[in-house]
Amino acid sequence: MKRPQWIITTLAASVLAACSMAPSYERPVAPVAQSWKAAGAGEYNAAELGWREYFAEERLQRLITLALENNRDLRVATANIDKARAQYQVQRAAQLPAINATGGESATRTPAQLSTTGQDRVTRQYSAGIGMASWELDFFGRIQSLKDQALAQYLATEEARNSTQISLVAELANAWLTLAADRERQKFSQATLDAQRNTLNLAQRRFDVGTSSGLDLAQARAALEAARVDVARYAALVEQDLNALTLLAGGEVPAELLPVALPERVTQAAELPAGLPAETLLKRPDVRAAEQQLIAANANIGAARAAFFPRISLTASTGFASPSLEGLFSGDNRTWSFAPQISIPIFAGGANIANLDAAKASQRAQLATYEKTLQSAFRDVADALAQRATIGEQLEAQQALSQAYSDALRLTQARYDKGVSNYVLVLDAQRSDYSAQQNLITTRLAREQNRVALYKQLGGGLKE
Repeated sequence: MKRPQWIITTLAASVLAACSMAPSYERPVAPVAQSWKAAGAGEYNAAELGWREYFAEERLQRLITLALENNRDLRVATANIDKARAQYQVQRAAQLPAINATGGESATRTPAQLSTTGQDRVTRQYSAGIGMASWELDFFGRIQSLKDQALAQYLATEEARNSTQISLVAELANAWLTLAADRERQKFSQATLDAQRNTLNLAQRRFDVGTSSGLDLAQARAALEAARVDVARYAALVEQDLNALTLLAGGEVPAELLPVALPERVTQAAELPAGLPAETLLKRPDVRAAEQQLIAANANIGAARAAFFPRISLTASTGFASPSLEGLFSGDNRTWSFAPQISIPIFAGGANIANLDAAKASQRAQLATYEKTLQSAFRDVADALAQRATIGEQLEAQQALSQAYSDALRLTQARYDKGVSNYVLVLDAQRSDYSAQQNLITTRLAREQNRVALYKQLGGGLKE
């Protein structure tokens, strides 16, 4: 058998003989309950429901589109995917021999004193060839395990990017809703300030004609200043909300995309079912990313085990050599070399054992991380479901309470205007009504944010 054919046969056999020493991977049993207490029912699957379908508010849809194009966190996550993909390609390339073409010239001058002819002499040699240098035959799957590890880490990075997008969509929706609620609070506090000015003017006139005490006037003035404090506070909150939106959107947000007040509903009316925990949670990108990291740690054990076995590498080349450039590719100037090498670990001071122990410890740590991610995801969904179960009743009760306090304020103000009631009762009624109205806005905001949270926790927000 000619040597080039023998080399090719050896390479093919090495590829077929390669095996993996990594432990067989099996997905761990999810350490969570079999069902949620308030799973609910519905025909939609959050992970399959695009955010354009779920968020019915057109301005919010356009803002999400803007953020997905410009948000820096998402750009970093995308760049990390590209980096992980490149690292995987580098590791994958190690399974194949690196073939290089070479060419060169060497020139040597021998002085007359050292020359056998008694004259100085210049000799030249030209060469050209093709070969591979130190290609490892992966008999024990070390390179295959490293490739599997790189692939899993790449997939984990891709899932991390998906998780970043889901979080971005939810954070942007919540920030938009918070701005809407604070603008509504600001508007209500400004209306309260205007009403307090009218009340103060009335108290001043009554004091001037002697039908009201100085205490009523002082209390009216105090109520006015308290309203001014709230107007200033909500003005600052609105500016902070705008700054948060700008950061999430990755740039200045057009005014036409901003809310004026909290809408009655920004999400579609369809109920999101929770389903079974194992089926639902495994669709979340953060859970899938944790599992890919566990797979990578599992593959790393295979690479550590393979280090205990011999490593065989090949170096080979073929080409031409000649003392003259014009005769390089003519005549019998063909050359070749073949240099197999084997390295057998005999003594490494316990380094290989330590590396295997470290790989196993990393796998155990990653398993715990995966299980903790599942448990955290289960709790996230359970919390959102628990709030959803009672938020409707809370809102209904708060609306009734706000209406009752508004009626009480209207009647008390009318009695005060007619002079049959003192200002203390009016002040108490104003405080109760103001607090009830603000709490009503807070409860409405909580209902919408709960819908956003449940959509996110169930894996929604990735599809458009």
